[in-house]
Amino acid sequence: MADKNKKNSKNEITAESYKNKIVTFLNTGKKLIPLHELETKCRTKKSGRENFVQAFTELRDEGIVTVRKGMKVALCSRMGFKAAEVTRLSRTFGFAVTEDGTEYFIPGKCMMGAMPRDRVLITDIPSRSGEPEGEVIDILGFGSSTLTGVIEYADGGLYLVPDIASRNHMIISKGESVPFAEGDKVLAEIVYRGRRHAEHKVKIVSVFGSSELAVSCADSIIASSGIITEFSEEAMKEARKISEGGVQEYSFNNREDLRHMAIFTIDSSESKDLDDAVSVERTEKGWLLGVHIADVSHYVKGNSALDKEAMSRGTSVYYADKVIPMLPKELSNGICSLNPHEDRLTLSAFMELGADGEMISYRFCKSVIRSRVKGVYSEINDILADRANDDIKAKYACVEKEIPLMNELADILIERKKQRHAPELETVESKLVINENGICCDVVPRERGKSERIIEEFMLCANEAAARLAREKKVPFVYRIHEAPPEAKTAALCEMLTKLNVEYPHFQEFKPAHAAAILDNARDTDKFEAVNVMVLRSMAKAKYSEEPLGHFGLVLEDYAHFTSPIRRYSDLAIHRIITDVLAGYDVKWLSKRYGGFAVKAAEAATSSEIRAVSAERSCEDCYKAEYMKQHIGESFTAKISSVAEFGFYAQLPNSVEGLVHIRTLPEGEYDYNEPVALTEKFSGVSYELGDMVQVLCAAVNVSEGNVDFVLDEEEL
Repeated sequence: MADKNKKNSKNEITAESYKNKIVTFLNTGKKLIPLHELETKCRTKKSGRENFVQAFTELRDEGIVTVRKGMKVALCSRMGFKAAEVTRLSRTFGFAVTEDGTEYFIPGKCMMGAMPRDRVLITDIPSRSGEPEGEVIDILGFGSSTLTGVIEYADGGLYLVPDIASRNHMIISKGESVPFAEGDKVLAEIVYRGRRHAEHKVKIVSVFGSSELAVSCADSIIASSGIITEFSEEAMKEARKISEGGVQEYSFNNREDLRHMAIFTIDSSESKDLDDAVSVERTEKGWLLGVHIADVSHYVKGNSALDKEAMSRGTSVYYADKVIPMLPKELSNGICSLNPHEDRLTLSAFMELGADGEMISYRFCKSVIRSRVKGVYSEINDILADRANDDIKAKYACVEKEIPLMNELADILIERKKQRHAPELETVESKLVINENGICCDVVPRERGKSERIIEEFMLCANEAAARLAREKKVPFVYRIHEAPPEAKTAALCEMLTKLNVEYPHFQEFKPAHAAAILDNARDTDKFEAVNVMVLRSMAKAKYSEEPLGHFGLVLEDYAHFTSPIRRYSDLAIHRIITDVLAGYDVKWLSKRYGGFAVKAAEAATSSEIRAVSAERSCEDCYKAEYMKQHIGESFTAKISSVAEFGFYAQLPNSVEGLVHIRTLPEGEYDYNEPVALTEKFSGVSYELGDMVQVLCAAVNVSEGNVDFVLDEEEL
């Protein structure tokens, strides 16, 4: 009997063999076949049913086969179905990305209850925009089961109104939930999935506070974004050990001692993580620019607990008056921060520049510095504008000769950038003023003075030198790339410029000089705002890559992020590589050690940047809405910043943006001239990008970060 069982086991058809049989059979004959018929045709007496079921389940989970109505089976490729992952979800629509990278817009009614990171099966539906549009027909695997929302009272009970997925109330399983109350901003977990978002049932796992407070809403955004706020105990142990050890003199071995040089930091007054310092000297050929960056890689070793946490976080997250650091404060604000009058380990880049700012040569070295002073942007700006008081003059006496030199060199570098025809796009940044109670009491434009430009230009030089080093030595690296705009976007840009009667250069291949010329043609005209927005929207997104593809917007062949290893993992990654280049390791060894790491680090840095930027913007919107609560009913002069079918957005000078919905406009029939204007057919009244309008703040939703404007009566 034992021999017989052994024989059967040997001849048994495996699950993998069944998978091949199922796919082969479904590839021929009818597209749809009943499941029982498929099983009958594929199974043999030599195998039990378990292997067939396993094979069929795996094929379905992989999105290779699907079951339709009446338990009929089909091969997804023959039906035109595609496996995808849900990447984004709002209340009325979502997006899913297929395995070939194509992004599909999914209307809310076609989501089938899918949540972010769910693996789904989609099929094409007619597109209204020309971009791929689809419908979810099956959910292959569940991803995220958490969501945030607000507790609302309705129909005699408390329900969850989620921030994404649906505007309908979701039933709360109270027995499984933590205590909650009406108006709370909460984190919920799905305990039952329906076929529509509104059919999901949830339990409340965490309460952030009142949904009327921006700080509560920001906490919920951070939680739902998957941003980690606490460090593991193992990482904290490493950080405390490093901090307690201090900067030891034996660490100065094999480093250049630069403590005699006039090196100092320039940053905002509230900054505590100072990771870059600068020096400048005039030479016979032109200039010697030094950029000295905190040597974080000396402390954060590869595959350590700190390194793993840093890679998973990818970047520090800044919003309102808060920061979620990439590294524990023992490092970011302590031993790695280039605090004044303290010895600090650095990785220095020295760039020899010609009189015209051209980079003649560069070199990198491990170094030790002692910053002369903690420079502050506003104070340096006062010195450059000759309005500094005696206290400021005394503070910077130790570097009073260097500041004018820096200003002079920056002017040369700025002019050189113009000669490269780098497009000068304008963006509005704001600063949130938070009071002692954590409430946003003001929103002011973030001023960008000359000292900010100086540091920006010096950092660009160091970033370029780092990328050039890697490309010339052909070592694995993490580059910061910005590709040329897609042809479809440049064609759309030209079409819109024609509608606005803005001249633009004709081209076969869109170059940075063309973008610069378009902006220059519109500058100082009433159409510049609209043109600036359209050029900005036509651009590709900057990202990280292991390939040196250059930077379109900066018009640089070589570019990387080298200057912020305290707050960006991409910079920490390349510091580690540059350190081993300086140590003399050959290309073969470096390629073996860092080839896979560079790919992984680039992917992680890109995804974490997208996550952080999205969260920061959403948090900022909540704080701006909180600020505008104080101004409901007040009138403001605003500029139309974007136009849509359903209305237009108007932006105040302090960067607060609100929607003027089409239903609040004077009665009429409006034509949408994408994305330039809304025009009333009969009166000819038009609302165009860049137009100034007088608006009233009509309503605010702090939880959603929305501000609603209506035209002031004087406008009507």
